[in-house]
Amino acid sequence: MLIIGKKIGMSQLFNQDGVVTPVTLIEAGPCYVLQQKNKEKDGYEAIQIGFEKITKERKMKKSAKGKEYKYIKEERIKTGGEQHKAGDKIDVSVFKEGDTVKISGASKGKGFQGSVKKWGFAGKSKTHGVKHEQRTVGSVGCRFPQRVIPGKKMPGRMGGGRITVKNLKIVEIDKDNNLLVVKGAVPGRKGTLLEIRK
Repeated sequence: MLIIGKKIGMSQLFNQDGVVTPVTLIEAGPCYVLQQKNKEKDGYEAIQIGFEKITKERKMKKSAKGKEYKYIKEERIKTGGEQHKAGDKIDVSVFKEGDTVKISGASKGKGFQGSVKKWGFAGKSKTHGVKHEQRTVGSVGCRFPQRVIPGKKMPGRMGGGRITVKNLKIVEIDKDNNLLVVKGAVPGRKGTLLEIRK
């Protein structure tokens, strides 16, 4: 089961013994089923769900005209699996405390970074003759073949990729405010769109 949500931020929970648990607050749903796809008509089985209804008129592309929801996702389902009708509501009530979930989202973009930050290279020794060279990559080629081998770890864009974190435990559920409290960290900054799977 898929539900779409947004990362609110991180916090801490203390138990009776004073042991602290780092948690992430997620605004999960409510999502609405927009379409149930089937094998006969579409060639595969899936459900299409929408999140965050557009309330006011805003400037949008022609291709987006007529769409009621800001975010639309599609989730494949097993043949002959759970059937959904257009308009069905999916909210945090599909989960219960103690469930483990898999959460996917885009990690924080760090921009163009050097090899020390991106790959954890040690850098050169801070001795005489190493002016402005401590954090450089160093030699990248080899004697044979006389070229740089593909896949060499070099400076470049860091972050901003899709990350999936598995086996995250749900600590608390607030059904009134559509909140999930999950143990540990999830990808992205505050406001990152997340896909939560049971």
